Amino acid sequence: MNICRTLNGMWQVSGGHGHIDPTAAIKNMFDYVDAGFTTWDLADHYGPAEDLMGDFRRQLVATRGNEALSSLQVFTKWVPQPTKMTKQLVEENINKSLRRMGMESIDLLQFHWWDYRNSNYLDALRYLSELQEEGKIKHLGLTNFDTERLKIIYEADIKIVSNQVQFSIIDRRPEVHMIQFCQQHNIKLLTYGTVCGGLLSEKFLGKPEPRSGELTTVSLKKYKNMINNWGGWQLFQELLTVLNQIAIKHGVSISNVAVRYILDKPSVGGVIIGARLGVSEHLHDNARVFEFNLDDDDTKKIDVVSRKSRDLYQAIGDCGDEYR
Repeated sequence: MNICRTLNGMWQVSGGHGHIDPTAAIKNMFDYVDAGFTTWDLADHYGPAEDLMGDFRRQLVATRGNEALSSLQVFTKWVPQPTKMTKQLVEENINKSLRRMGMESIDLLQFHWWDYRNSNYLDALRYLSELQEEGKIKHLGLTNFDTERLKIIYEADIKIVSNQVQFSIIDRRPEVHMIQFCQQHNIKLLTYGTVCGGLLSEKFLGKPEPRSGELTTVSLKKYKNMINNWGGWQLFQELLTVLNQIAIKHGVSISNVAVRYILDKPSVGGVIIGARLGVSEHLHDNARVFEFNLDDDDTKKIDVVSRKSRDLYQAIGDCGDEYR
């Protein structure tokens, strides 16, 4: 499967990132696709995300014909409550997503499970594999599974192509165990939180630590808390200063450097960048990620600051453990 390596994340339409006007959002989706950003990451629980995708696909066909759909890659998630899994339950939920998006087959279904103490996630994945064989799912992936469970799934002979995890210059937990396992078994990582909800940008360079009320989106609140655990605002400013020096050297932005750094990591298939559809967009800036490469001196400077931080793997655990 070929994808755009910067994916359009639709968590931002689920609430907590400002009001989303559906008409403006769909118009903006056309802008993204026309700029070459053709891969979309959404979920069954991201508010109206799947419905917006369905409306967008219908408008795309109406204005450009069925062949225009072939340029899209649509990834969604199924996030059930941990309970007994049956084929009927699994199929009903996948059918619901297919109806909402107006699709016959999901390009990548990413499965998440809240509670590892309940091992029914293996039954769910087996039923999802059956639906894949039946053509309702093209590829099967995971969201926020740790390395131990990924190994269990692999040994259960369930074919997984990807795992979506938090991965950034701040949160480097995938480097501890996850990347090595993924390299061995040809599994790609799709990463989120890579620009820390916008904190890894010029906007916060040289600025005093923001108060809670100044963090106006759930993303900013979430990743500011991650920075607190990582090493605090003073060390974060040291990192932003280094990233700004590298950005100026290459004629790009701090966010570009943060994304490029993770894109260059082994097993990373793509980085998900949140799209506040109809509210704000960074299409021109995002495209510059592909116009430069970091050299050894750049990565060494970043790693020098990273080594001063706390070990988030020791503090939080493996990938996804913060959700359990």
